[in-house]
Amino acid sequence: MESNPREFGLGVIGMGGFGLFATQHFLQVPHTRLVAIAGTHREAAQAAARRFGAEQREHLDDLVNHPKVDIIYIATPPFLHYEQAMRCLEANKHVICEKPLATNAEHGKEMLETARQRGLLMITNLMQRYNPMYERIRYLIEKKLLGDMLHGYFENYAADEGLSADHWFWDRSKSGGIFVEHGVHFFDMFAGWLGEGQVRSAQAVKRPGTDSEDQVNCTVQYGDVLVNYYHGFTQPGQMDRQEMRLLFERGDITLYEWVPTRLVLRGLVDESTTRALMDLFPGARLDITSSFGGAQRAMRGRHKAIDAYQQIQLSYGYDEQKMHLYGEILRLMFREQLSAIQYPETHRKITEQNGYQSLLTALEADRLAQEHSFSGS
Repeated sequence: MESNPREFGLGVIGMGGFGLFATQHFLQVPHTRLVAIAGTHREAAQAAARRFGAEQREHLDDLVNHPKVDIIYIATPPFLHYEQAMRCLEANKHVICEKPLATNAEHGKEMLETARQRGLLMITNLMQRYNPMYERIRYLIEKKLLGDMLHGYFENYAADEGLSADHWFWDRSKSGGIFVEHGVHFFDMFAGWLGEGQVRSAQAVKRPGTDSEDQVNCTVQYGDVLVNYYHGFTQPGQMDRQEMRLLFERGDITLYEWVPTRLVLRGLVDESTTRALMDLFPGARLDITSSFGGAQRAMRGRHKAIDAYQQIQLSYGYDEQKMHLYGEILRLMFREQLSAIQYPETHRKITEQNGYQSLLTALEADRLAQEHSFSGS
C-alpha cells in the first residue's frame, strides 16, 4: 500500500440533479476532492460548492485549466459533450462523461483518438456493468444454466412528467433522439452479455400534433438471439417502470428496474442446476411449482432431451435499496477508473470502446427509426 496515496482533484461541468447525485458518490472514493464546478448557475450548484468547499468557476476554461483538477465529470445535455470533453482533453484532463459519449460517430471517434494520443481517460458512464446482478446474469448465460438464450426484450415505460414541451430532451439536435440519449445503457448491457449486435429494424412514433418522438422500438440481432427494445416517454411519474426478460431453452428471467435490482426466474431444472442457481443467487426464495419423478423427468424442447425433477420459481433482489445500489455502482465505477489512471494495466469493466460502440448501435437504430417514423393517433 502506498504511504502517500495520490489525491485526485475532481472538476464537474453541470451540477444538475443527477450531476449532484453522482458527484456525492464519487467523492466517497478515498483521496478524491471536489476542486471546482462550472457550467451552471443553479442554486443547487452553488450550495454544492459551499458544502464541499469547492470553487464556483464562471467560465469553462477556468475549470479545464485549473492546476488542481485531474479529472472532469461532464453531466450536461448530450449536444454539449463533444465540445466540453475536447476542451478537457486538450487541457490534459481525464474525462468521465454522462451518456451518450456524443451525438454522432465522427465526434465520438475524435474524442477517443484524442484521449488515446494523450494517454487520458474518455469514459462514458455506462455503470450497469458494475451491478452485481449484471455479473450474475452474465455468468448464467455463459454457463448455460438454463440452456441457450433464445430471445430478450427491454421495456421502458418512462415518465415524461418532468419533461416540459420545451425541454431539450425533445429536441433531436440536442438529445440525439431517445435511442442515443437513453438507449445506450441497454445496448451496452446486452452487448456485454451476448457480444456486439446488429440492428435489424427500428420504428419511431411521434406524439400526436407534434414533431416530438415519444416512443421508439428496435430489434437487435446478437448471433442467433434477437432482442427487442422499447422506450416510451409517455407515463405519469407514478407509473414509470422498466423490465427486461431473457428467454432460454429451459426457462426465463425477468429483471426489474432500469438498473436491475431484483429478478424472478422460472425454469425446469435438475438437481445440479438447482444447486448452481441457489449458489449464484444466495438468499433467494425458491418456490416449487411442480415435481417430477420416474418417466416424467424426461422432457423435450427444441428437439432436445431435457431431464428435470422440478419446475421452480426463484425470486431474488433488494428492491427497497434501489438508490443505495445505484450509488454503490457509481462508486465502483469511479474507483476503478481512478485506479486505471495510476495503474494503466488495471482491468476495467468499462473502457472507452464501450461508450463508442453503444453510440454506434444507437445511431443505427435511430437511422432506421427515422425511415419508419409515424404519428400517433
